[in-house]
Amino acid sequence: MHRFAIALLLATTALAEDWPQWRGPHHNGVSAEQNPPTEWGPDQNIRWKVPMPGPAGSTPIVVGQRIFLTSVDDDQLVLLSYSTAGKQEWRREIAQGNRDFRGDEGNLASPSPVADDVHVATLMGDGTLACFTHTGDEVWRLDLNERYGQLDLQFGYSSTPVLHDRRLYLQLIHGDGDPASEEARVVCLDFASGKEVWAVKRITGAKAECEHSYASPVIYQDDSHTLLLTHGGDYTIAHDLKTGGELWRLGGFNLPGNFNPTLRFVASPSVGEGIIIAPSAKRGSIAAVNPDAVELDAGGDITGTSSELWRLPKATPDVPTPLVYEGLVYLCGEDGRLTVVDAKTGEEVYERRTESDRHRASPIAAAGKVYLTSRGGVVTVIEAGRKFNRLARNELNEPISASPVFANGALYLRTFENLYAIGAK
Repeated sequence: MHRFAIALLLATTALAEDWPQWRGPHHNGVSAEQNPPTEWGPDQNIRWKVPMPGPAGSTPIVVGQRIFLTSVDDDQLVLLSYSTAGKQEWRREIAQGNRDFRGDEGNLASPSPVADDVHVATLMGDGTLACFTHTGDEVWRLDLNERYGQLDLQFGYSSTPVLHDRRLYLQLIHGDGDPASEEARVVCLDFASGKEVWAVKRITGAKAECEHSYASPVIYQDDSHTLLLTHGGDYTIAHDLKTGGELWRLGGFNLPGNFNPTLRFVASPSVGEGIIIAPSAKRGSIAAVNPDAVELDAGGDITGTSSELWRLPKATPDVPTPLVYEGLVYLCGEDGRLTVVDAKTGEEVYERRTESDRHRASPIAAAGKVYLTSRGGVVTVIEAGRKFNRLARNELNEPISASPVFANGALYLRTFENLYAIGAK
């Protein structure tokens, strides 16, 4: 094939990369888009916007020429489908009976949808999990409360399932404060049928609010490993995808001698080449693991072993999930403070305040740029690298909890009021 044709094919492939689940096509918040938008505003680089029926923090996903996202509409919990031209294609009611948590912090439409090239599934915070074809035909539906026990979380269930190789993985980390109850589960379902492939107990000894996790499971994959990572109950645990069996666990985030009963995990693990980042909460400790160097002692606990690349005592973001990008780890604090550390050593590269506001969305990256989204609706774009360089400050004057996504040469941004497609017209 001619060199120009090969280059064109690669460029087209990168441009058309889908964003099929919350942390994107590679489970890491990184897109292959080559020319993502940097600047926009109410009257600049807006391809289209469509109104939302209600607020939600769930991230839109994009597969082919369709966008899927969840929302509340008064008391209804709904799944919506739009074309990438901004036209609504269908709407399905998943459940009724919304609840809001901590004022405007969340509701029962917080989990994001997930899709492959055939199906799209969504899990609502009430425990209803439903799967549809891309054209809106219902394929299966189940109630997690009936199948696995009543979900018991102080601020509502918000964990997004993760999809890999036609199987859907869920972490049901919750409880009533009794470590002996053993209510937490990790579950694998066949994506096409909803049938259980396996379900295992997840026992950690966590107590009080620490039994509750608001994080989402993550897939780590390289040439040697494919791991399911679950996060909560004071531990990050790696599971075998075929059986759910525990391979290893990482703790040390909530020490017995100084146990914090409210240190529930919200931020999810982050992955990069040869590295897994495990945050805790409330500016507590954060650790990095090299999966290729895991050395198991009795019980598979790798805490404090040579498997840890590094550990920082007070650097974790409380809500936004970390981002691993081009050899650096970006830690966006819930207050807008950005800490950047070297991925290999954990050594701080810089710390800067971006936007003095709450931050609930997780950072994403593409084409040497990192995007940080504040709750008040400001998206700060910085140049990736070892020096802080703010490229743009983009304001839409609408509240945002959802993370932005890239697909089809556009950035899709869901505010509490609208869904935007951003990019050159």
